[in-house]
Amino acid sequence: MQLLINIIVLASIYALIACGYVLIYRVSRVLNLAHGELMMFGAYLVLACASLFAGHPIMALCAAVVLSVVTGALVYVFLMRKMTGEMVLAAILTTVALGILVRGVIVLVWSSQQQYPAQALGISNPTFTLPGDGHISFWSLVLVLTNLAAYGALFGFLRFGRWGMRMRAAGQNPLLAAQRGINLHGVYALAWSLSTLTGALAGILMALDSGVTGSMPVIALKAFPAALVGGLDSLGGALLGALIIAGAEVLLIYYVDPLLSDVVPFLVLVAMLIVRPWGLFGTREELDRV
Repeated sequence: MQLLINIIVLASIYALIACGYVLIYRVSRVLNLAHGELMMFGAYLVLACASLFAGHPIMALCAAVVLSVVTGALVYVFLMRKMTGEMVLAAILTTVALGILVRGVIVLVWSSQQQYPAQALGISNPTFTLPGDGHISFWSLVLVLTNLAAYGALFGFLRFGRWGMRMRAAGQNPLLAAQRGINLHGVYALAWSLSTLTGALAGILMALDSGVTGSMPVIALKAFPAALVGGLDSLGGALLGALIIAGAEVLLIYYVDPLLSDVVPFLVLVAMLIVRPWGLFGTREELDRV
């Protein structure tokens, strides 16, 4: 039972991070390689908000989430908007530079020592016992539920929301979408905001569960194969890819060697690239174009 719980929790982490990669790629065909650093920045924002809203943890968490959304929009407005119409490689390299910058700022402001936002907020992390002698912490359970809620909201938004349909149209044919009166810059800014939001939620909940360090982007790097395995333009694929990656990682750690934890996601990715390079639910034509 505990093995299953570990797989579900890890899959929820990877899925919540992976959908951020998918949202931006699906709309603009850009790989955001600063996603891990933006996720980590959201976790550190909790520390900043904890001092501003001392004694009010809910307000501090809400403020950190709102600031993360604003950060995503600002990244597009002041940086990525300049890349519109440029080579895709230029945009990708810009995200690499952004990630380095964010990592440096975090080290300068908060240092590289491990921080515990839950202590700063004055909240606890009790452990629950489940049937079958399984155990799960409170914030891990919240993370699983948040992942389900986030995917449900995104599926509904993209399917029925006005701006969600605009995002889909911009991803399928940006020229035609612009000719039909869709504000592409608004759509792209929204995609960056939503992507940063999902990453920040994952970072915040992981930080509340076990603390945050400067190595948090490694987790986002391990989540990237989940998006690729499922298909970079498919939210459902990201969810399934996260489950596959997490299942393989937990099982090999348990039955083979814990040292394989950082290798397994990329072994699964290599196997998928050999068999089906565009992913389980990805669009083959889009991969060919890239």
